[in-house]
Amino acid sequence: MGEKTDKVKEKVSAVREKNSGFRKEFIEFINRGSVVDLAVGVAVGGAFTAIVNSLVNDMIMPIVGLIGGGVNFRDLKLVIPNFFGGNTEAVIAYGNFIQNVVEFLIIAWVIFMIIKAMNRINRKKDAKDAKDAKDAKKK
Repeated sequence: MGEKTDKVKEKVSAVREKNSGFRKEFIEFINRGSVVDLAVGVAVGGAFTAIVNSLVNDMIMPIVGLIGGGVNFRDLKLVIPNFFGGNTEAVIAYGNFIQNVVEFLIIAWVIFMIIKAMNRINRKKDAKDAKDAKDAKKK
């Protein structure tokens, strides 16, 4: 019995060591700056999405609806009756889809403008670094 117990203890110890290595690796992963940056990006993205949703729902779409003759896009839908005898019907809310497409386009445009600005800043920084390196070589 003692030999079997020793083997079990050795296996348990090996598993604990393996888990300890996994835990350490996981903690190192979490503590990397990129993971924290990603978490911050997700939080800011969620807040930004709420702002864009409000912009589209409360400001843009009412104006588009007025131009279109007082249409509320959220109310645009196609109702399909139940041909199988039930009381329920299928509703295709294509107005809601149009509104979501507008929201997506606004978010995509803003992200494009941010990346474009960041690329411009990086190009200027790279050009300055190259100039500084060239000037340092001359000295």
